[in-house]
Amino acid sequence: MKLSEFIGNLGGSVKSVAKVALQSRRVSGMGGDKEGDTLVILGNGPSLNDTIAEHGEVLARYPLLAVNFAANAPQFRQLKPRYYLLADPHFFNRPDDANVGRLLAALDSVDWPMTLFVPASVAEKSLPFTNPLLAVRRFNAVGAEGYGWLTRWLFDRRLAMPRPRNVLIPSIMVGIWLGFKNIYITGADHSWLRTISVNDNNEVVSVQPHFYKEDDREKERVVSEYKGYRLHQIIYSFYVAFRAYFDIAAYASRRQVNIYNATPGSFIDAFPRRPLPYPGSGS
Repeated sequence: MKLSEFIGNLGGSVKSVAKVALQSRRVSGMGGDKEGDTLVILGNGPSLNDTIAEHGEVLARYPLLAVNFAANAPQFRQLKPRYYLLADPHFFNRPDDANVGRLLAALDSVDWPMTLFVPASVAEKSLPFTNPLLAVRRFNAVGAEGYGWLTRWLFDRRLAMPRPRNVLIPSIMVGIWLGFKNIYITGADHSWLRTISVNDNNEVVSVQPHFYKEDDREKERVVSEYKGYRLHQIIYSFYVAFRAYFDIAAYASRRQVNIYNATPGSFIDAFPRRPLPYPGSGS
C-alpha cells in the first residue's frame, strides 16, 4: 500500500468514526414484510416515463421503492410503491413549501401498505403522518470512508453508508438492508453532464429533468440553490456520487446482492446493465 493511500484511509477512517459517534443513532429493523428477492427502485429521471409505459406489467409484479417528489405525480397511485425514501433535509425543514406540503399529504393518504424511510436525524414533529397504512422507519444518512474492513462493519450495522450525495445511494443501501438479493435501478439517468453550463454572469446552470412535470416554484428553488456554487464544486459532487456507486457495488458483492442498472442511457457505470425481468423469466 502506498503511503498516500495509507494516510488517506487513516484520515477517512478517523473522520468516519467521529461522524458515526456524533450523528448516527440506533435504528430498529427495516420494517415491512419483504416480498420475494427482487426490488425495483424508481429513480425520478425522465426515462422512467418510458419504463412505466413499456414495462408496466413488470413493475406491477415486484415491490417498488419510490423517492423524492414522485408522490406528487399521477403515476404514484398507479404504481403503488411498497417503499418510499426521503433523504433531503428540505422535505423536513420547509413546511412553507407548497410542493413539500402536497408530497407529505400524498404520502399520508395512501390506501395500500407502504413503508417510508427517513433519516434518523429527522425530528418526530417533522413527520405529520396519521395514516395507519404508512409505517415510518429510519436510516442513518451518514457517509463513511476509509479502511474497507471498517466501512463494511459500519454498513453491516446500518450505522453508515457510502457518502449519500443523492437519494439513490441510500435507496440502494436500504434495499440491501431489507434483504433483497436482486435490485434493479430504473429512472436513474444521471445525465447531468449533458445539461450543465455556465452563463455570461459566471453562474452555473444545471438542468435536472424528472419524469414528472415540475411547477415554476420548484424550478426556482433548484436554481436558487445552485447560485453561489462554482463549477468545480458541482463537478466534485458528481464525482462523490459516482464513486459511491462503486463502493456500493463492492459492498453488495460481499453480501451476494446483485444490483442491475435497467435505465436506458444511464451515466452510472458501476453496475452491470440488465433489463427488467419479465414475469416467468426469473430475476
